[in-house]
Amino acid sequence: MHKRSFQLFATFLCFFAGISLTYAVDRPVSDTTAKDTSSIKPGFLKKITLSGVFQARYTVSLNKDVDVNGTHQADAEKEVVRNSFSIKRARLQVKAQVSDRFQAGVLVNFADFASDPKGKVLENAFITYRWNDAINFTVGQFRPSFGLEDLYPVDIIQSMDFSNQYYAFGNNGWQSFQVGVSMFGSFRKNTQLPVKYAISVVNGNNRNQVSDDDNGKLGSARLEFGDMNKLSLGLNGGIGAVKRYSVYALGVDFSGVIPLAEKFDLQLQSEFKQGTNHRLFYGLADSLRKGPLSDYLMHGVYLLPNFRYKINYHKLTSIEVSMRYEYFNEDFRHSGNARRTYIPMVSLAFLKDYGGRIQLGMQIDNYDRDIPGTKTHNSNLMIVQVQCRI
Repeated sequence: MHKRSFQLFATFLCFFAGISLTYAVDRPVSDTTAKDTSSIKPGFLKKITLSGVFQARYTVSLNKDVDVNGTHQADAEKEVVRNSFSIKRARLQVKAQVSDRFQAGVLVNFADFASDPKGKVLENAFITYRWNDAINFTVGQFRPSFGLEDLYPVDIIQSMDFSNQYYAFGNNGWQSFQVGVSMFGSFRKNTQLPVKYAISVVNGNNRNQVSDDDNGKLGSARLEFGDMNKLSLGLNGGIGAVKRYSVYALGVDFSGVIPLAEKFDLQLQSEFKQGTNHRLFYGLADSLRKGPLSDYLMHGVYLLPNFRYKINYHKLTSIEVSMRYEYFNEDFRHSGNARRTYIPMVSLAFLKDYGGRIQLGMQIDNYDRDIPGTKTHNSNLMIVQVQCRI
């Protein structure tokens, strides 16, 4: 998209965001109001929602020359750490319902302090406003809607973690936590087919940045038809400018729930995405680049079937078995090193909405070509993860 077109588009959204900022659906768990509420007008009682998730892991590498992070250790004399306990996530989220329309939210992940916290820790920081079901706005740092995995938190997915394509497209500014503005809504009344949409304009240089790193912006849109709890189809597309050069991304996703018996169902999810890998292009030295930016393209697809048996035994609510297969290539135009990932998993869910969870799974990575001393190497990790949601 031409730079001036992006400026006009961003100005349009920001103008409306200045009038009305967005809406995020949540069920408040506690109210904090003044002791004397007689002078407060109805609709302006402040409500605070506190939530969070804790995930702890025990990881074992089944390859003697690969550590628990999936990195190959080329030095044969170096001791390889092949099993370890770790904290995957320790998130705390606060949402303030300022009025019946305004809401603000902050999400932090304290587990990021275990490594270099620069550019991490703070994940969400946004203001939202609900005009009506069809027109809502968000401004700040949030996850723009560009696929199934942007629609729910990682603690309720039917696998051990988000997909490889999610992290790659997030690194390129289309998914994960970005700074910008979004307009979204749904059309449900007087229609047999529910329709949702989301339009976002973001800096595209990821979270916790002082400002954009160039004058370009990434604009994306999503259309979703149907109900994810029954059958839904999502269409995603985006265009933008990075250092004055055009980039794009597109995708299609499918999800559905197929009842197999009274307490037994199959949940299916699948996504395909393709786009410019500008982070890879600009990360290479000029002498190593093969052609222009438009030749550096990534694509990937995954299929995630999850069999769920609902049970009511004390606090145990369901037993689930899933198997995610994913193909991802970060540079397929130049015979890139394709990665195939298999993640079988058995999960015991406790309480409502995965309030408690025990997961046992494996992450099996197979590359076309192994690169010694890096994560681009075949590996087999066994993972036991315990989760608790507040």
